[in-house]
Amino acid sequence: MSSVSLTVLAFLCPLAGAAVGMVCRTRLPEHHLGKESTDVIKLATGLVATLVALVLSLLISSANSFRVTVENEYKAALTSVVQLDQYLEAYGPQAADVRQLLRRTVAQIAGLRWPGEDFGPGTTATVTLEKSPLIDLERSIIALSPSDDGQKWFQSQALQLASRVAQLRQLLVSQQAAAALPGPVLYVVLICSAAIFAAFALFVPPNATIVLSFVIAALAVASAIFLITDLGDPFNGFLQVSSAPVHSALRVLGK
Repeated sequence: MSSVSLTVLAFLCPLAGAAVGMVCRTRLPEHHLGKESTDVIKLATGLVATLVALVLSLLISSANSFRVTVENEYKAALTSVVQLDQYLEAYGPQAADVRQLLRRTVAQIAGLRWPGEDFGPGTTATVTLEKSPLIDLERSIIALSPSDDGQKWFQSQALQLASRVAQLRQLLVSQQAAAALPGPVLYVVLICSAAIFAAFALFVPPNATIVLSFVIAALAVASAIFLITDLGDPFNGFLQVSSAPVHSALRVLGK
């Protein structure tokens, strides 16, 4: 389920619970809503509300930590790619074609993630998800013929950093960059939020102010669910990671 669909569901569930509570208020016997019963319901509702708030805060924190980790890995991979280009430049003019291949490969990977953006030459080239860009790049580096110890060192360092291109591709293209949402936990939270709103609706007769309060509270719950789902998918959604670091890297690659 998409983040938008889950957010809408998270907004409707509490309101549905409130509607059930309003209906039950008119049908329950009077002694069920007496002072003793009301006190017990308030205590139970407070306990459930506290647990729901705790679970939501933990889920938001976990999703945000995941997003920060993925974004840091993404930027670190780009930094390694730039360093790879610098090693190839230090190798000498013989590595010029390899540097251009590196730039085209990064542009193609970025084009798959952000197809609406212009990453320069190579963006429109056909790249399949099944084909790893690492193989051709490594073959090109291995094909270099170093003439001294300095070129041998730069070649070996370049081969070690070439794996970061595959990591960049995995982060930007693979679905593994999205966190697995704890579906059962989210659904339990939604059910509990509906029960909380139903309990709230038992205490007071409905009016415009009460309904507006329920709507605002439901929006708060829906916003929390939206943050959890959107932060858990760093390269999609409304809060996706920016493509600016790729553009910055491409400006120096192969130059």
